[in-house]
Amino acid sequence: MTIQNRLSLLFTFLTASILLVFAVIIYATSEKNRENTFYRTLHKEALTKANLFFKAKIDTKTLQAIYTNNRSIINEVEVAIYDDHYNLLYHDDVDIDVVKENTKMLNSVLKKKEIRFYLDKWQAVGMRYEHEGKNYIIMAAAYDQNGYHKTYIAKRNILIVFLSSIIFIYIMGRIFSRKALSPMTNIVANVKEISATNLDLRVQLPKNKDEIAELATTFNQMLDRLEKSFDAQKDFVSNISHELRTPLTAMLTELQLSAGNLRTNEEYRKSIDNAINDAQKLVRLSNSLLDLAKANYDQTEIVQKEIRLDEVLLDARNDVLHNQPEFKVNLIFEKEIEDDDFISVKGNEYLLKVAFMNLIENGCKFSKTKESTIAITYFKDKTIIRFQDNGIGIAPNDLPNIFTPFFRGDNKGFANGNGIGLSLTQKIITLHNGTISVVSEPNEGSTFTVELPHV
Repeated sequence: MTIQNRLSLLFTFLTASILLVFAVIIYATSEKNRENTFYRTLHKEALTKANLFFKAKIDTKTLQAIYTNNRSIINEVEVAIYDDHYNLLYHDDVDIDVVKENTKMLNSVLKKKEIRFYLDKWQAVGMRYEHEGKNYIIMAAAYDQNGYHKTYIAKRNILIVFLSSIIFIYIMGRIFSRKALSPMTNIVANVKEISATNLDLRVQLPKNKDEIAELATTFNQMLDRLEKSFDAQKDFVSNISHELRTPLTAMLTELQLSAGNLRTNEEYRKSIDNAINDAQKLVRLSNSLLDLAKANYDQTEIVQKEIRLDEVLLDARNDVLHNQPEFKVNLIFEKEIEDDDFISVKGNEYLLKVAFMNLIENGCKFSKTKESTIAITYFKDKTIIRFQDNGIGIAPNDLPNIFTPFFRGDNKGFANGNGIGLSLTQKIITLHNGTISVVSEPNEGSTFTVELPHV
């Protein structure tokens, strides 16, 4: 069932329920008023007949004649009069005798002074009547034909109005639900037009600033992210192809030349060394791509535990020096560590180690002295690590792009690289809810500052 139909039916059901409650209340109230009004009429008729019998001294035959004549025209009240010994003194028509009084009923009237009850649809009333110091019992009964007819008319009208209202409410509910959901229909139509080939299209925002407009905005934000992701994927594939093609082509050319021409042992050794260098570039590129893939994982998919940053930095420093013995790395603690928690974070040791190694290697690669200095300090809620070098620095126009994957700045001729390291480092730091920033001056060096929240 569509939302439009569900809303229309729900709106109709709720409104019909409210109308039904009001209709029942109105009908019940009118029926109760009819009943009470007719009981009062019976009471008055009974008193009138009793006064005519006791005070006006009208004889029995005359009263019965009046009853008989009226009964042929209207629903005349049938009255019976008893003394306190339950002897019948007068009855409008003994042959009919609708009430059929008995001793128990008459005794109840004497005790309660008045009783009211139904005989099928006939209403009856019994009352105690005093005359000249004696108690008498007056019984009266009649059928409220006029009242029942009015009640029937009221019930019929209520039913007609109720059913007509349900139909009207359902039609109006359909109209209003269609109008209310028309922005949603437009969104669905817009979304159906969007595919992988036209991710630049966007959902049209409704004029009203409501939940549907918020939904459309959320859709557009999602499309923005998807478009950026697709564009990044395209750039990523293009850059990988380029980065892989260069060393592979160099290796293939070197091997083809070696295989096609006779060379001396020294020339063969040189060709093999060149091929090994190209293969090492491929290995480094592959490792960087694998690390980048790990850094792109969802945070919930990465195993994290409490680790000490100084220990991770020492491991990263040792690995860098093992791979590049000519590098020099200095580690400085600017504050005395009073508590392990001050330099402990919750994170993935492998990924943080990769990030720190990238920053250390960059500092050493782009420094003439092959030296990098690491300073670590802490504050109340975070640990700060600075990676500083006195190298060639970064050009101002390159600074906004240094964390872009495969970006190589104007200083790319100074050292080899593939443009993945800093991008990978930023992803890892962000994954650990930290931040990374850089301050650099050409020919004066660069300082990368990493801030990580500690436990």
